[in-house]
Amino acid sequence: MTAARIRAALASALLIATPLAAQTTAPARFVAAADVQAQIEAMAKAMKPGQGFAWQPLVQADGHVAALEIWKAPGRPAVHPADAEYVMVVDGAGTMISGGTLADAKPTRADLTEGSRIVGGTTRSLKPGDVFLVPAGVPHWFGITGERLVLLGTKLPAAR
Repeated sequence: MTAARIRAALASALLIATPLAAQTTAPARFVAAADVQAQIEAMAKAMKPGQGFAWQPLVQADGHVAALEIWKAPGRPAVHPADAEYVMVVDGAGTMISGGTLADAKPTRADLTEGSRIVGGTTRSLKPGDVFLVPAGVPHWFGITGERLVLLGTKLPAAR
């Protein structure tokens, strides 16, 4: 290999490695368990009588958000056409129906289609510690079986 090719290979390696090194210099975003609980309680306290849902970011990085959701009443069955949803149950109890077909589907935003019910989905009970991933385009719905259902979730763009 000639000296010119070696220099070109080293320059290419540095160009490739530089963005990777830059990505690893920032620490992970972190929220301690006590702060998560404090945010949940503050969100719950701020909810108005009859308000069935609250959403608030918990950590953010690189355009991605992991957010807390408090459900005190069931929402509408929904589909996120271009995003998967990765979720962990933090507190409370509920039911999830996923899969099947969304009946009476109507787009409400570019990233959300809602319907009246799910036909033919799978029902699961939810409790703290449960983790699930709803693929992009899959109908899902949450019911509440206790006082509230608290979720920590993030949207994941579908592979393109």
